[in-house]
Amino acid sequence: MRQAVIMAGGFGTRLRPLTVRRPKPMVPVLGRPIMEHVLHLLFRHGVRECICLLYHQGDQIRSYFGDGSAWGLHIRYVQAEADYGTAGSVRNAADLLRPEPFVVISADVLTNLDLGAAFALHRERRAMATLLLTRVPNPLPYGIVLTDATGRIVRFLEKPSWGELFSDTVNTGIYLLDPSVLELIPYKQEMDFGKELFPQMLHRGLPLYGHISEGYWRDIGTVREYQEVHHDWTAGALALELPGMRQEAGWWYGEGVQIEPTATIRGRVLIGDRSRVGPHAEVVDSVVGSDCIIGAGARIIGSVLWDRVTVGAGAVISGAVIASGTTIGERSSVEEGAIIAEECRIGADVLISAGVKLWPGKVVEDGATVTYSLVQEERWAHGLFLNAKVAGLSNTEIVPEFAARFGVALGNAFGAGTSVAISRDVAQTSRMIARALMAGLMSAGVNVVDLQVASVPQMRQELRTLRYAGGVHVRRSPRLSEQTEIVVFNAEGRDISSSFAKTVERIFYSEDFRRAAPQQVGNLSFAERSAEGYIRQFLQALQQEVIRQRSFRLIVDYSCGLAATLFPQILGILGCQAFAVNNYVDTSGRTPPMDDAVIADALRAFGCELGLRIDFGAERIAVMDRSGLWYGSPRLLTLMLKLFLETHRSEEPYTVAVPVAASAEVEQVAAEYGVTVLRVRNSHSALMEATRNPAVRFVGGTRGDFIFPEYLFAADGMFSAAKLLEMIALTGWELSELDARLPRRYQSERLVPCPWERKGSVLRRAMEDSTAEDRLLIDGVKLFRGDSSVLIFPDRQSAAMVLIAEGATAEQAEQLAEEYTERIRQWQQ
Repeated sequence: MRQAVIMAGGFGTRLRPLTVRRPKPMVPVLGRPIMEHVLHLLFRHGVRECICLLYHQGDQIRSYFGDGSAWGLHIRYVQAEADYGTAGSVRNAADLLRPEPFVVISADVLTNLDLGAAFALHRERRAMATLLLTRVPNPLPYGIVLTDATGRIVRFLEKPSWGELFSDTVNTGIYLLDPSVLELIPYKQEMDFGKELFPQMLHRGLPLYGHISEGYWRDIGTVREYQEVHHDWTAGALALELPGMRQEAGWWYGEGVQIEPTATIRGRVLIGDRSRVGPHAEVVDSVVGSDCIIGAGARIIGSVLWDRVTVGAGAVISGAVIASGTTIGERSSVEEGAIIAEECRIGADVLISAGVKLWPGKVVEDGATVTYSLVQEERWAHGLFLNAKVAGLSNTEIVPEFAARFGVALGNAFGAGTSVAISRDVAQTSRMIARALMAGLMSAGVNVVDLQVASVPQMRQELRTLRYAGGVHVRRSPRLSEQTEIVVFNAEGRDISSSFAKTVERIFYSEDFRRAAPQQVGNLSFAERSAEGYIRQFLQALQQEVIRQRSFRLIVDYSCGLAATLFPQILGILGCQAFAVNNYVDTSGRTPPMDDAVIADALRAFGCELGLRIDFGAERIAVMDRSGLWYGSPRLLTLMLKLFLETHRSEEPYTVAVPVAASAEVEQVAAEYGVTVLRVRNSHSALMEATRNPAVRFVGGTRGDFIFPEYLFAADGMFSAAKLLEMIALTGWELSELDARLPRRYQSERLVPCPWERKGSVLRRAMEDSTAEDRLLIDGVKLFRGDSSVLIFPDRQSAAMVLIAEGATAEQAEQLAEEYTERIRQWQQ
């Protein structure tokens, strides 16, 4: 192939502060821009014509590379007027391409993969598109591609979740394309190769292939990856062309380099043109750019210095990155992982602590100690959001200063003049962070409506009134009590989209904050009758009289949470006599849970027929029968499903949705009623997404979370409890009797230790070893063996794989768990 399209429009958000003043392709690796290494690779494999697609700070790229003649290439440029996505951007350059195959490659990827072999296979297979693939230890940030034995692509997973790591073979972002592919891309419309075009081609059965290539490949997406590239080079794991550099005794140097005789150079070292290393200075396993000055007795260890960096006498730089034009004063120390951006001035006797980041132009006075990043927080270097929420240690990472700036970014994304609802749980830290968020939102000209203390379900119901552009809820993490979470919702009360999250992140990281004029600062008001509106919607979705006539006698454990503020009133309206435990809100989170046996004793003592437990956030439930037996996951799902199916027996055919981890009891029960079961991923976001299907009438999770789409598209623990009462009243069934007559399956769940970097390969081996077996690939790999099954997926919180074996007997489940525990251990080798 003689022509290439180079994607050079990235913002480099996660590489900040190194990309504040330059586009990502111009960040130097081994003393020259990343894109220059890409050009060397293309030239080596016969490419002579390049079209460079620009978007962000494109002038710097155009100025440096010119017409490309210095690299033996002819380069033309296309400046995008908007972000059309990867495929859309290439389509906009179609007029400059010859009617022959071409390669598409990113300007910020570092690789020495053999493109020639891929070119040959592309021609041999007569492919419309060939994707270069490689194997990586952690495939999460990339797109996974599954191929058959011939190399034909059979499935795509763009930036998968842990449970979708069916392989460790990833998309490198290097594509060989026939010009006919361009006809599939709409002109001046947004389209992405991995998310849209290639899946469409796969669906249409077009010749789409993957080629697994051996060699070095790294997408330099973060500062950590940037440092790792240089560590790979100093360790000898990366070989790149370095034209113009001379080699001597394991180190490389350019023109006019001056090394004092008493200086020490050890390991693999690169020193750029005209740089000077002073007497008794030491440079070890490092890259030093051009025109740098290393003072007498200074030590540079495992670090990267860009051009024009001056290091004073006696200074020590260890494991750090120092960008162009920065001066480090005498006797100063820069510790491991620190990043100092361009044109900073660090005085004498300064300590820059490990992991600190300084944005361009910062000045640090003599004798100062810097322990905290100036301008940005390290905690969110890889992105702010995970599943529509931002989480961090309370008052350590999630602090008021962060929340205020995050609020401004949110406000800019929602838009000045809009209204945003905000709520919180009862934790003291949540109140503090919520107030800082309000200040940031108002600073951006957004009107804030404060719901004060409210549950997530109540917030979602409030947003369904469509009076707001979106909402924010601040809470103590239900998983880790020492963390605070900021959850963001769209105008309908659903979780925000990934595109909206990226918009917020881009504003936050670029600090391109648009502050409102003083007379246009947003208003703060308090929601009127929000609780009344919630209760009204709640009751309208129930057959209230049926519950009242049943006159339930209950014991309710409120978990010291938000349900204690509303549910007693609701139960009173429904005519229930309820005895409460833990019925106060605990702002500290230090109240230990009440022993189950104590609650069971109270239930029997008060003559209650049912016990309910609602979690702190009022989203999940557990249930106790008259005998004092608790039903939690997964059995509660089977009971709730049976009750729902029985009370909706006369309705038109419909579907129920459950996670892939749910027991096969679900299908057995649903089959009695002719109801279809839809399996989805093991997450609440996937359960919510299932409610978009109009055929889905019930969604049940395995952690006590249930969704009734006619009421709300998300779990509401209080409503789930009330709906349970309604269904028991309608059927007249006792839980214990129902439990006794329903089919029962047995599950054995285990955490099998597995290093993070081996998780992808474990799932790949599971896929390879089960090609002839019946299996389900939704979240992890679920294998079916007769009347048994085993589900394997990566744990999201620890270095382990989750294994759920299921059988007709407990012994069968345990035996299967033992077998696959050993297999997982073997697959790691």
